[in-house]
Amino acid sequence: MSRRTLETLSFDNSYARLPQAFYARLNPTPFSAPPCLIHANRSAAELIDLDPAQFTRPEFAEVFGGHALASGMEPLAMLYSGHQFGVYVPQLGDGRAILLGEAKNEQGQRWDLHLKGAGMTPFSRDGDGRAVLRSTIREYLCCAAMQGLGIPTTQALCLVGSDDKVYREQVETGAMLVRMAPSHVRFGMFEVFYYRKQYEHLKTLADYVVDQHFPHLSDVDGKYSRFFNEVVERTARLIAQWQAVGWAHGVMNTDNMSILGLTMDYGPYGFMDDYDAGFICNHSDHNGRYAFDQQPYIGLWNLSCLAQALLPLVEKEALKAGLGTYQSLFDQEYQKRMRAKFGLLDVQAEDDQLIRDFLGLLQGSHADYTIVFRELGAFSSQNGAVNEKLREHFLNRERFDDWALRYRDRLRGEDGRDDERRDRMNRVNPKYVLRNYLAQIAIEKAQNKDFSEIERLFTALQTPFAEQPGMESYALPPPNWGKHLAVSCSS
Repeated sequence: MSRRTLETLSFDNSYARLPQAFYARLNPTPFSAPPCLIHANRSAAELIDLDPAQFTRPEFAEVFGGHALASGMEPLAMLYSGHQFGVYVPQLGDGRAILLGEAKNEQGQRWDLHLKGAGMTPFSRDGDGRAVLRSTIREYLCCAAMQGLGIPTTQALCLVGSDDKVYREQVETGAMLVRMAPSHVRFGMFEVFYYRKQYEHLKTLADYVVDQHFPHLSDVDGKYSRFFNEVVERTARLIAQWQAVGWAHGVMNTDNMSILGLTMDYGPYGFMDDYDAGFICNHSDHNGRYAFDQQPYIGLWNLSCLAQALLPLVEKEALKAGLGTYQSLFDQEYQKRMRAKFGLLDVQAEDDQLIRDFLGLLQGSHADYTIVFRELGAFSSQNGAVNEKLREHFLNRERFDDWALRYRDRLRGEDGRDDERRDRMNRVNPKYVLRNYLAQIAIEKAQNKDFSEIERLFTALQTPFAEQPGMESYALPPPNWGKHLAVSCSS
């Protein structure tokens, strides 16, 4: 792999070649003074063949902090609409983000470089176009966390800060984040052209997405319906992964749904501490529309909005058939991942009830989701084993004992060794997740110009399944102050 500099990055901006109706061309609005680099991601840089040695150059923070452009960048703000909390909003778009360009690596892969917090655009509505340090740290770290967990996600190249003041619930400092993905096309981009009855643009967008990201469908019959079916599958599998790891998005509006099945637009997300099926991570979600246990349904609801937008291109019955596969795809993926979390190799009819009963025990005991599943790997299936350390997490010990007997018998029926099962389970049950209180500690230090905790957390989150000496404090349950932090859409 060649090592590129800022001057030799290769760009091929396919989205910029779409009709003008798809975007607004404009440059980022720089901060009042050159920004400083807070953190940069070596693995993300390698995706675009960028030499990490470039991080130390002042020009790096300038290019990815909105002060300068690299040769070949064609900045633009993308247009879309979407359903927000179930209500259609006719025009949204990149209100505080600008697509700098599509960097192309030696393998021919394109990566959007999307600058978040880049200033006002024609789509900002009443916003100021800025992002604050708090929210950019949360997104930067969660991109790393999801990548480490193996969950499809946008990635973050770097985080830059400034001393410029930004007004939210309180006065904060501004920051910018460069996020990366093969595409930032979202469901709402199809919706805007459907509801405007601009069906020629709708077809152009569908052709573009298929040609760029689903090329195996470009020349097949029924390519639009098959494209939709693949989006259904990717979305179902993505949300099953969220559910298995105990993560809530918080704002599953259709404009936050990736057409590629990536986790995107990190705001008031949350990894669960105490297990609660009805966990609401977004302080602004007063009715619980996007509660943890509602995410699978909302995924289907959002896909139905996309199906509506595709009606000019696809027969209604074909779209209904595609939607009809969602639940079974979700169930299949979720059950596969949950069986792996329990160390089960075979599929048995009683597994679903065994899993449901364990989750019920967790909820009734306010037990920590991540910690208990990690400790479940050490479960002894030997006759007479009490599994006392695991047992202590549960308030109703008798109910746990009954469940443990069933689980022991289930494990013994597979005739496997406990140590081999533990190793398998530790590869799917993370020891480290990005708990809100950990992010908050990093934020508070960064607000005092101490960025060391960002580096430390970033390192731990890259390998969340491994035992990491010196990082054990990140695997502890949160302190009382950190259990119920209020996180809103402004986060």
